[in-house]
Amino acid sequence: MSPHTSSIAAVPDPSTADPGGLLARLIAVDSVNPDLVAGGAGETAVADFCGSCLAARGFEIHRLERRPGRPSVVAVARGTGGGRSLMLNGHLDTVGLAGYDGDPLAPRVGEGRMYGRGAFDMKGGIAAMMVAAARATVGGPLRGDVLIACVADEEYGSSGTAEVLESFTADAAVVTEPSHLEVTLAHKGFVWFDVEIEGRAAHGSRPELGIDAIAKAGHFLVALEQLGQHLADGPSHPLLGTGTVHASVIRGGEEPSTYPAHCRVTLERRTVPGESADGVERELAGLLDRLAATVPDFSYRLTRGVHREPFEADPDAPIVRTLTRHAERALGHPPVVRAEPFWTDCALLDRAGIPCLLFGADGEGAHAATEYVDLASLDRLTDVLTATITDFCS
Repeated sequence: MSPHTSSIAAVPDPSTADPGGLLARLIAVDSVNPDLVAGGAGETAVADFCGSCLAARGFEIHRLERRPGRPSVVAVARGTGGGRSLMLNGHLDTVGLAGYDGDPLAPRVGEGRMYGRGAFDMKGGIAAMMVAAARATVGGPLRGDVLIACVADEEYGSSGTAEVLESFTADAAVVTEPSHLEVTLAHKGFVWFDVEIEGRAAHGSRPELGIDAIAKAGHFLVALEQLGQHLADGPSHPLLGTGTVHASVIRGGEEPSTYPAHCRVTLERRTVPGESADGVERELAGLLDRLAATVPDFSYRLTRGVHREPFEADPDAPIVRTLTRHAERALGHPPVVRAEPFWTDCALLDRAGIPCLLFGADGEGAHAATEYVDLASLDRLTDVLTATITDFCS
């Protein structure tokens, strides 16, 4: 056992815990996603810690671990009946530790900030939702159920939330990803494609026999750039702007003296609400078909890879109105309403029929060499979540 994981032995009571103190305990537990970093610790130790904390407060603990070593924990405070249920969702996994400035698993406080890997993304949100749920139910059960979903694998494939949604649902959800205490009601989706441009191998001295797949791919790259400009000039989502496209990886050729028979371009298309993976595939196929009709010897194969849907919340949904009201009270002004360019588990919750939004702490450094959460914002987040749970589930 590492010196960092040994700190989980004594379990704090989340109903009386300071969220910053609980966060420090969470940071000290290595939970690097092994799908991102070979040999990463995974979520076992941190899931054990969260489950033990909430079990001590009387929550039912459900451990889901279809993938060995990649558990998610759902803690449930059963209601007395007749009230609305609310799920708070946050991910336990972090990105890697290499290249972090200082010891990434040794939480450090300075100038009102707590530093450490995962402080911002997103163990701060985990600490806030655990403390808020415990505080909201400390006087006894509410009418509706309160569910705390501490999930695995959001940083890679979101297998944790997907597994949770096979067994659990709720009338609404709040994802506590960091949002600078701003109400996030939409985010982009994405879809990845491989475009294989076919050529014909030949010795470099025999151009009449060869077809240069890399040169043919150049036509596609120019057309892809034009597509990106067309998207930028097209209809815009009020919060997210337009969809985007870019070439991410290109591979082709074997040696200087041979015409390349293949060139593969991997691309990413970021989507906004109203766009779909099927629609993007038709868009790209149309572009490629036009090249095949106009560029001599242009031949291609298009393969769809991973895709995730965009998300957009109903601003009039009860959970949005409830949380926004309590955020305004805590902040002293109406919260900023925003959208995110990146993808989150909100899209999975929404697709499962659970109205949701994203609301989390302030800070900086997600996936960066220095990461911190603003501790005053963490306290405010905890207060907003506590009031939201109490109001929504009563």
